[in-house]
Amino acid sequence: MSGFVDSIMALVKAKNPAEPEFHQAVEEVVESLGLVIEKHPEYRAAKIVERLVEPERVIMFRVPWLDDQGEVQVNRGFRIEMNSSIGPYKGGLRFHPSVNLGILKFLAFEQVLKNSLTTLPMGGGKGGSDFDPKGKSDNEVMHFCQSFMTELSRHIGQFTDVPAGDIGVGGREIGFMFGQYKRVRNEFVGVLTGKGLAWGGSLIRPEATGYGSVYFGKNMLATRNETYAGKTCLVSGSGNVAQYTIEKLNEFGAKAVTCSDSGGFIYDSEGIDTAKLAYLMELKNVKRGRVSEYAEKYPNAVYTPVDPNLDYNPLWDNKADCAFPSATQNEINAKDAGNLLKNGVYVVSEGANMPTVPEGVNQFIDAKILYGPGKAANAGGVAVSGLEMSQNSLRLSWTREEVDGHLQRIMKDIHDAAFNAAEKYGTPGNYVNGANIAGFLKVADTMLDQGVV
Repeated sequence: MSGFVDSIMALVKAKNPAEPEFHQAVEEVVESLGLVIEKHPEYRAAKIVERLVEPERVIMFRVPWLDDQGEVQVNRGFRIEMNSSIGPYKGGLRFHPSVNLGILKFLAFEQVLKNSLTTLPMGGGKGGSDFDPKGKSDNEVMHFCQSFMTELSRHIGQFTDVPAGDIGVGGREIGFMFGQYKRVRNEFVGVLTGKGLAWGGSLIRPEATGYGSVYFGKNMLATRNETYAGKTCLVSGSGNVAQYTIEKLNEFGAKAVTCSDSGGFIYDSEGIDTAKLAYLMELKNVKRGRVSEYAEKYPNAVYTPVDPNLDYNPLWDNKADCAFPSATQNEINAKDAGNLLKNGVYVVSEGANMPTVPEGVNQFIDAKILYGPGKAANAGGVAVSGLEMSQNSLRLSWTREEVDGHLQRIMKDIHDAAFNAAEKYGTPGNYVNGANIAGFLKVADTMLDQGVV
């Protein structure tokens, strides 16, 4: 099916030039789908893949706002509404200087298949801005969020598009945006997820992506009759995903020894236990400090600053059993993947979106390790966002235990769907093919049912 892959990629690159992340995401999926297209010529006849890679709607807009000095600042806002065949568009908003159209298209495309895997009725979308909340006052963040939402509010709604948080968008930003949506639209509805508990949020939502990636790894380990007990784990990032990955690993008897931010990483051979994690959470969530301060508080930990001259990330060059990339896309390059394998890592569960470059993914697959790609392993966040939407519709609030129980069941269902699809299509143990195929089939069949729209 190389001709099919080549024709799709030629189309995508011609229509979306200079968007390498989007090309990368599409190519990985399309290579898996060659196995499906052979057995289902009706998908090819209906041009399902060609329609899937074309967003239903792309919204781009100006975001002017005033900083604390009274100066006018101008950012750019985006929303990619990728596919709504199985439900309202659903996906996060990212505020980061690196945000551009190509990155958001890649994230929206991944989101379509991820949301399909959750079994919940959600389409896929993604959005955000090149605004950087880092170093801004609460007042500046509020002014930006209000301006951003004034325009975005025209395009979203509880039955149309329900955004959530992502990098740079936490509870503070969701609160400011929800307040402005309510003010502009004069309605109190569950149009954003990740809300505060007092005004429609769900328990477990902040923890969900991190917990979910650990649950996915737990299900992968179970296929080899193993558990996390006594295993050493490498975790990147220090935001919500990394923090709650570490928390859940501690609960399961594993030992997380690393975390990082844009300045560097810490390695704590004794493990980031409950007390140290509490300090890390206060440092990042309240003080908005740097992980270098962790090493000042705990002298046995070693801090390594980022070295731009290195062609690899030394965080991934430590002895361990499991790795949880939880920072950002393409953070594990080919050399990093080789270092992970060399150092004994045989479980990789991705908490970030597409954190491993294609050459690294191929190394993991060839080595036959337990490798959970992001669209499956990190689907816990959007799964609980879907559960938050359900609670909002019912005007109910479920207990922590109820939500966590739903999350564990969903992550097991995602694992089993990917595992079974990989076996059915002749690549047992290949969770990349399994997740791509299982996610695609539900969307493709729904698109066939709904006609050419």
